[in-house]
Amino acid sequence: MRVIVIGGTGTIGTAVVKLLSTRHDVVTVGHTRGTFHVDLAAPDSITSLFKAVGTCDAVVSTAGIAKFASLDDLTYDDYFIGLKNKLMGQANLIRIGKPFVTNHGSFTLTSGVLSQEPMKGSCAISMANAGLEGFVRAAAIDLPRGLRVNVVSPPWVTETLIARGMDPSIGIPADQVAQAYLASVEGTMTGQTLDPRQIATA
Repeated sequence: MRVIVIGGTGTIGTAVVKLLSTRHDVVTVGHTRGTFHVDLAAPDSITSLFKAVGTCDAVVSTAGIAKFASLDDLTYDDYFIGLKNKLMGQANLIRIGKPFVTNHGSFTLTSGVLSQEPMKGSCAISMANAGLEGFVRAAAIDLPRGLRVNVVSPPWVTETLIARGMDPSIGIPADQVAQAYLASVEGTMTGQTLDPRQIATA
């Protein structure tokens, strides 16, 4: 299969590209790095990406940003960082990208554990993640031509925790997280939220 990995230069994305590349033809897309570039917050940028890349069999997104701050500190505009980028940015990958994906192809998006396991300061991120998971459940019903869509909800990643000076024991390695994306790309499920902790230990 020809698979586009958006966010393929990040911590999780790099692991996904490494894993998928052993089995598929992978096109790596980053914000400023990678073979191609895209700004998820700009629909025109997404359109230009698909026109440049052309037809593919699967689209994987490990990208998307949102603001982390306390409820008291979050401004109205802060919420829109996640809504425009992580939520609508990934939703637009499907809205804009579906004509470029072959019959029975797939989309795999990324939410995050904070949708179901929030913490102090995660209001904006939790909202974007939960909204994305709801969108995927509904989009799976509407997609034509046998197209599938799932969303991976990664927990804390070991490499990220180490980089932040946090306890790495509460996370799992990026290469284990990548297994959830492989399962979505090669599987038959649709409308599902995949927890890499379950897949890694299955």
